[in-house]
Amino acid sequence: MTNNTFKPDFLWGGAVAAHQLEGAYREDGKGLSIADFLTLGNANKPRRLTDTIEDEEYYPNHHGIDFYHYYKEDIKLMAEMGFKAFRTSIAWSRIFPNGDEDQPNEAGLAFYDKVFNECRKYNIESVVTLSHFEMPYHLVKEYGGWSNRKLIDFFSRYARVCFERYHNKVKYWMTFNEINNQANYENELSVYENSGIKYQTGDNKEQKMYQAAHYELVASAQAVQIGHAIDPSLKIGAMLAFCPIYPNSPKPEDVLFANRAMDSRLYFGDVQVNGTYPNWLQARFRNNNWDLDITSNDLEILQKDTVDYIGFSYYMSFDAKYSDHLDYRENEDLVANPYVKVNDWGWQIDPVGLRYALNWMTTRWHKPLFIVENGLGAYDKLTDDHKVHDTYRIAYLRNHIEEMKKAVVDDGVDLMGYLPWGCIDLVSASTGEMKKRYGFIYVDEDDYGHGSLKRYKKDSYYWYKKVIESNGSDLS
Repeated sequence: MTNNTFKPDFLWGGAVAAHQLEGAYREDGKGLSIADFLTLGNANKPRRLTDTIEDEEYYPNHHGIDFYHYYKEDIKLMAEMGFKAFRTSIAWSRIFPNGDEDQPNEAGLAFYDKVFNECRKYNIESVVTLSHFEMPYHLVKEYGGWSNRKLIDFFSRYARVCFERYHNKVKYWMTFNEINNQANYENELSVYENSGIKYQTGDNKEQKMYQAAHYELVASAQAVQIGHAIDPSLKIGAMLAFCPIYPNSPKPEDVLFANRAMDSRLYFGDVQVNGTYPNWLQARFRNNNWDLDITSNDLEILQKDTVDYIGFSYYMSFDAKYSDHLDYRENEDLVANPYVKVNDWGWQIDPVGLRYALNWMTTRWHKPLFIVENGLGAYDKLTDDHKVHDTYRIAYLRNHIEEMKKAVVDDGVDLMGYLPWGCIDLVSASTGEMKKRYGFIYVDEDDYGHGSLKRYKKDSYYWYKKVIESNGSDLS
């Protein structure tokens, strides 16, 4: 690494998820996933989870941006931008439509062969997430999602099939996307997307979340073991949503509370990196008399098969204030930070928080880090001559890359790469909208799937191409 730049093999690129862009939700034997039952929402109206596909509702993930048929064109556009890496996910229900079959669906496997081959054609590294909010819906209906230990074996079978099929094409893997979002256990959509859990009357929501998360953590460790046995050169990481939680004031209670809030959101990383549950959480299990199904064999697997790196998303920071409880409750305890701006969806924009996050994780976990999501959701306007002048996106990304550079050059953080989220416009996970756009590439489609699906390069496309060409030295 030279002064003010990143190492020569730094992985510049972008990130997406299968259920948000592929479409073709019933083609070639694909089964229904949990994402297929999420309706369209907006900034003021949450997405609704339905038990069946209702005729009067619109389900944006069914259509996505039809990457299933446009993947060659889209990957070519990314290659022209200079991508070194492209993050996507494998839709579990394309490989095992119900999730519990003995044999995989060959048509689904063949699709990802084509996608990864297309990336290799342009010397683009594929970075693949095994489970990105798209588990087979049958596993929810039949088994209760990750509240059932049987899912460990189903996921392990799926992971083995993927590693065996693609290990010569994909070097970088992650197990569960933003596994820690469910720490906000009162948010039923977050828990459902992570674990496929629907709360029942009388459930202790926190306890149920910890049990499901334990099974996922064991499944993640088991996948690491399987992948390394098949090909020791594979790099298999965790994936966390990182939102720094600042104390609202220097008041000691606020500082202690913010520290516990960070612990609560990020203990998943402690388990995946260190192989053990942190002391404070073991005490919480004991003090609440939660008799969780955690076996000695589980603990051995967690200890032995830890991750190679930490992938993470960074969009915003939080601010928390102590009231009358030390256990962090995200729906109750966050307050506005007067020192940062917010976007149109209320997300606090905090570039310095990215440097803070990189240093925090380095100090805590001592593992290589990989920014696999970062970006600005915004309303973009396509002009009559098919341009998008997204100077606000360029400013957002520039400010974050500047802080990222300080963390690497000045602080010595070991950073593998930078993959901004939604490098091509896609369906928003949080709202289901298309108009909440992140991409460098504009897709002509509205919230209801209407449009030509033509792709257009935004101003940010040309800016990011220059960033990649200069290995981050030219951010002008």
